Amino acid sequence: MQEKTYYIYILASQKNGTICTGVTNNLLERINQHKNKIIKGFTEKYNVNQLVYYEVFHNINAALNREKQLKTWKRAWKLKLIEDFNPSWRDLYEDIYN
Repeated sequence: MQEKTYYIYILASQKNGTICTGVTNNLLERINQHKNKIIKGFTEKYNVNQLVYYEVFHNINAALNREKQLKTWKRAWKLKLIEDFNPSWRDLYEDIYN
């Protein structure tokens, strides 16, 4: 049986801009959906489509718990998490896509 992979991710509109947290089992597809505004709502309205942070899980419950945890964090904590992982706030989508 093949092990599934799950991701929690943080998208941003720009450095220190609007951010959004999510969970998926297909990171490339989900980010592509955000970039092409296929997913309607918050990310479309505020142009939040740059992948600035992600974590990999092999257990859906662990991924969902981590997403819930991050959603309760203060904004400053999330910004520090992004800065530690991706100091230049590069869009990591291209790194993963290639």
